[in-house]
Amino acid sequence: MANIDQEVKTKFTNNKHRFLTNLVFTANWFNNMFVEFLKPYGISPQQFNILRILRGANDWVSMNDIKALMVDKSPNATRLSDKLLEKELVERKRSEQDRRVVYLALSKKGEELLEAIDKSDNSRHMEVEDRITEEEAKQFSDILDKIRG
Repeated sequence: MANIDQEVKTKFTNNKHRFLTNLVFTANWFNNMFVEFLKPYGISPQQFNILRILRGANDWVSMNDIKALMVDKSPNATRLSDKLLEKELVERKRSEQDRRVVYLALSKKGEELLEAIDKSDNSRHMEVEDRITEEEAKQFSDILDKIRG
């Protein structure tokens, strides 16, 4: 991959402008790579995120908690959960005390899908991890945390 100046064919006003453009460009690059990785499994990155949240909880989780835990704070979590329900990857129930509250749990089929994804060849992801050291990863993560304040 070429450097960001060559990728977007532009001159940057300063290094901060270059960094922010590179950050957005690289985030989109990663996202596109992840979309392609998940394509054979018939789910989107946002659906995968919901499945991972449910697996981590190992119990029923309210839609509000799912929305709060999502990496991509998607306002369409209900639509995403509907699609997961259609694919039988999750189970859904309503609160008996408040019918407006909806809970999701990972189904057996959803567990099996996540296991298949875990076991799949994700070598491209590993290649990226091999390009940076642990120290570089920590520094960059610290910078990202600093940006979000």
